[in-house]
Amino acid sequence: MRHRTLLLCLFVSLGARAQWTITATSRDNYDAPALANGMIGILPSAVPFRCQKVLLNGVYDRYGTWGDKIANIVQGINFFNLGVLVDGDSVKDGADWSQVLNMKEASLTTHFVYAGKLDVTYTLYALRQLPYNGLMTVRFQALKDADVSVASVFTGSASARIVRTGFSMIEKIPLAWATAVSPTGKVQLAAASGFSFAADEPAVGPGTDSNGCKFSVRLRAGQTFSFAVHAATCSSVHFPDPYNESKRLMLASRLQNVDLLVMRHHEAWGRLWESDIQLEGDPQAQRDIRYALFNLYSFVREGTAYGLSPMGLSGTGYNGHVFWDCETWMFPVLLVMHPDIARSLLEYRVRRLGAARQNALSNGYQGAMFPWESADDGTEETPVWALTGPFEQHISSDIGMACWNYYRVTHDLAWLREKGYPVIRGVADFWLSRVEKNAKGEYDINNVVCADEYAENVDNNAFTNGGAIVVLRAAASAARALGERPDPHWETVAAHIPIRYFADSVVREHDTYTGVTIKQADANLLFYPLGLLTSPRLARLNLDYYEPRVDKKDGPAMTYGIFSIIRSRLGEPERALAYFNQAYKPNLRPPFGVMAETPTENNPYFATGAGGMLQAVLYGFAGLDISDKGVVQLPTRLPTAWKRLTVTVEGKRFSVSALPSRRPILPGE
Repeated sequence: MRHRTLLLCLFVSLGARAQWTITATSRDNYDAPALANGMIGILPSAVPFRCQKVLLNGVYDRYGTWGDKIANIVQGINFFNLGVLVDGDSVKDGADWSQVLNMKEASLTTHFVYAGKLDVTYTLYALRQLPYNGLMTVRFQALKDADVSVASVFTGSASARIVRTGFSMIEKIPLAWATAVSPTGKVQLAAASGFSFAADEPAVGPGTDSNGCKFSVRLRAGQTFSFAVHAATCSSVHFPDPYNESKRLMLASRLQNVDLLVMRHHEAWGRLWESDIQLEGDPQAQRDIRYALFNLYSFVREGTAYGLSPMGLSGTGYNGHVFWDCETWMFPVLLVMHPDIARSLLEYRVRRLGAARQNALSNGYQGAMFPWESADDGTEETPVWALTGPFEQHISSDIGMACWNYYRVTHDLAWLREKGYPVIRGVADFWLSRVEKNAKGEYDINNVVCADEYAENVDNNAFTNGGAIVVLRAAASAARALGERPDPHWETVAAHIPIRYFADSVVREHDTYTGVTIKQADANLLFYPLGLLTSPRLARLNLDYYEPRVDKKDGPAMTYGIFSIIRSRLGEPERALAYFNQAYKPNLRPPFGVMAETPTENNPYFATGAGGMLQAVLYGFAGLDISDKGVVQLPTRLPTAWKRLTVTVEGKRFSVSALPSRRPILPGE
């Protein structure tokens, strides 16, 4: 009986671990899982001891041929490239290769055997408790006698040209460093690295041409040798003296015990995972949900003022710009799971309110007109060939609604007064100056690019008009919450902004829409997240109309997340599950299942898609909703394959079992 109990415990333990880990044993068509801590992003490689790139949050310069040299995110100094020689031969490959991503501990462990001589295991971390630091721990198990040499080398990129490298001894601690400049010289970058050893330290000296540092050891068969690479990077965006600060930050890591560093990293991630999504009955969906959440957690951190780009800290896609993706697709997930982190995303917009006011003024409007693509200073960064820049103006409503929903969840009146309300009021005033009164007394919003970006320069787009209605009403509610008198025009105009319909009560996407293919959900957003279409019959009618018109080949992933939410709220969990699967599974790339934007593109990791997929879980299957009372749970049903869904948020649990509730769920209930 005792042995049976031990076996059961072992089985449960292995099953629990499987929910948190993703293992790769093939390097074919390899797309890397990003490791990030909200400040730095590390993109690993399938090549032993290599990383593809290192990114620094918030660092931009004007370079490149794409987009007339608009602001582009700067790829930083790569500090995790080791050159390893075994008996004089360079280690470039190995047998029995595998990588294990541990989402709970935010680590990536690589294992392989080189030439029958060396059993190698190394693990990468973007340390959560040290925002500018990375760590690599390495273990060699000698299978035969071997001479091993290890060199750590800095590499730059097209946007971070290394100008100096060097090697120093700081209180007998070997330290390598590098400095780089962005293409125009606007930004100075720096990195520092060094080794630490588990036992006796070999002599460490400078690398070739003083780039990095190196050491050599003689290993006997059966001997184990362990060491760590400590690294830090920063820029003049973060510190006035990145050259010296990167050294200080590296030494702060180097002078700590490696086990302590890893433990504190795990503790920091443990606090993040106190807000988690647990699914019983579908182990693969559980891993997929966790992986999406892991990426969102990785790309942000509390106490900062950075927005989220579509690719997070996984790459330089979309120039690292911040779009509506941040507030409409990723923010709603973080608002429920970690309001403190969600607040950091809003701080990015709050600090750029002045630029939004100037943008409105430059375009002949009042209030705050936020840019479609934003980078470091909040000015418009959309390439001039894309009409989305001057005309996809729903972005301002997206930001205003996010601010209002943050207040509705937190009821932080001081934040609303100081930061949220100025943004909401600015957006409301923008719409007052933007609308045009027609002969019927309606307030048209003419000449916009829709959320469905295939439709350009059209009038009265459903989502644009709906967003303006919601944020105008939110401005009035926010004023009253603060004890102020709302501008009476806000609610008057909101009441007369038109939503167009076909004769059969299907919402018309815009005044001249004829039923052509659409890029992504637009009119259906009136049901969720806007909550303006409250009739279940109309919600179903509109979903049935627009679903076959979506571009299934080149449309982005988020559309099917919205469709899934609508089906869930209509009490159709099986159809909701089908849309949920369609929202991400065709977009997954091997070997870890990183998400691309569309089924046909290969631009992972698409954090926007992760946000849409997770919203389907939170606001659909779990029945969560944002109300004036905060986060509430609506009646909902699970698909038959799912046994229980539990959302844990800072100690509070929202749980749904397989027991059905058939009543359709209306927005705002």
